[in-house]
Amino acid sequence: MRFDNRLKQYYRAIIAYSGYILILAGIVELTPLAITFFFPQEFVFASGFLIPSAALLVIGGILWILFRSSRSTVLTALEGGVIVLFCWIIVCLFSALPFIIIMGLNFTQAVFESVSGWTTTGLSVVDVVEAPKCILLWRSIMQLAGGAGLVIIMLSSITGPTGPGLSIAEGRSDQLVPNVRHSAKLVLKLYLTYVILGTIIYNLAGMSFFDAINHSFAAFSTGGFSTHPQSIGYWDLPRIEIITCFFMLCGNLNFITAYLVFKRKFRFVLKNGELHILAMIIPIAFLVLLFGVVASIYQVPLKSIRVSIFEAISAITTTGFSTVSYQTWNGLGFLVLITLMLIGGGASSTAGGIKQYRIYLLLKSIQWRLKRTFLPRTVILDRSIWMGEIKKNITDNHITQISTFIFMYIVFYLIGVFILTLNGYTLRDSLFEFASALGTVGLSIGLTQASSPPVVLWTESLAMFLGRLEFFVIIISIIKLAKDFISFFRTR
Repeated sequence: MRFDNRLKQYYRAIIAYSGYILILAGIVELTPLAITFFFPQEFVFASGFLIPSAALLVIGGILWILFRSSRSTVLTALEGGVIVLFCWIIVCLFSALPFIIIMGLNFTQAVFESVSGWTTTGLSVVDVVEAPKCILLWRSIMQLAGGAGLVIIMLSSITGPTGPGLSIAEGRSDQLVPNVRHSAKLVLKLYLTYVILGTIIYNLAGMSFFDAINHSFAAFSTGGFSTHPQSIGYWDLPRIEIITCFFMLCGNLNFITAYLVFKRKFRFVLKNGELHILAMIIPIAFLVLLFGVVASIYQVPLKSIRVSIFEAISAITTTGFSTVSYQTWNGLGFLVLITLMLIGGGASSTAGGIKQYRIYLLLKSIQWRLKRTFLPRTVILDRSIWMGEIKKNITDNHITQISTFIFMYIVFYLIGVFILTLNGYTLRDSLFEFASALGTVGLSIGLTQASSPPVVLWTESLAMFLGRLEFFVIIISIIKLAKDFISFFRTR
């Protein structure tokens, strides 16, 4: 009976918190209508946002009112995972409605665009030339909200110290401070500072104010949605490319590292292993792309340098902005970009992929293993790395978890590539496009479009979802739901 009551308490909290998040998501879905103050002609599209927003507000309100409790319930990673899984699915479905109502996309296409936005991927089936400004802004808002952490940010407004459950469930194992609410406030301040400065700088660099807002949202969220088919290549200006590279690197930073930068604790910033990996990978990728791929395509040396550095940073940060088409690139160029997309960005950041932290720790474990071979057995080997301001000891269990994740990532990647090749795409194109989807990158060679087979769009949608929330969260949350369901009815 005690277990039964505890289970009910947990699920009342889960449903109530989920309801509150849906209310806030409904409010977020109204924000694109702000554009009507500057472009009154966009008001004709208001129903496309009012309908799904009203539905989220009603559903969320009912759940919150019926299930909220005066008792404070601490959420573990398991309960947090259930909330994250439920809310992300519901919000992605309702966020797809504007694309159906306004753009006339079918259900598959609309859900794909919605998932791509919330997961900060940037693959798109929307014709940005024909799309109204409210739709373009909505795509950017989804990426900004999804990058900041839909559930962490929204739930923080009501829960206070709920434990690490939600941040872990969203693939962010580190928190800035010990409780979710304070961490979320710091993330919001960080993002607000980013996007305000980013919008101003982009505008001064030559973008219109509307383009500057959208690209600032997309750059710092490492999302990559653009208001032009040519992406950043539309402007073909070195200053905009340099600014965008800097913004992408800022978005790639672990939130802890970004926080330390703002606190001017540079001594700890320089100890971050992810920055060491980044400082090694980007120059190597740049040189390989420059001399092995790009120099033979573009005759102007400065253009070759610009393309090489921009595309390398866009791929490793999983942002997905581009300045050129890849159709004339050779196999080496595709290999470099695929590798960068698989590695991905910083842990506990907006970026996707395997994550630089895991790659760094895997390389360190190899170093430790080799060093152990040549040391006497009595010598205690220091196996620690810096995480923020703390030096953390790394156990064999930690390395095993990371190795397991990487193995699962590669297996699912190969399964996705297999599905794409079954649909008639070449191996090269399938390897590239699915690395982009699973890594939540957004770079494309044209495989992903509105006319793509539904099975391809659904496979990529699942990949983006898994890549954003990570495998263990989804798998464990589903297992928990099933076990709790069985346990509950066994006690009847």
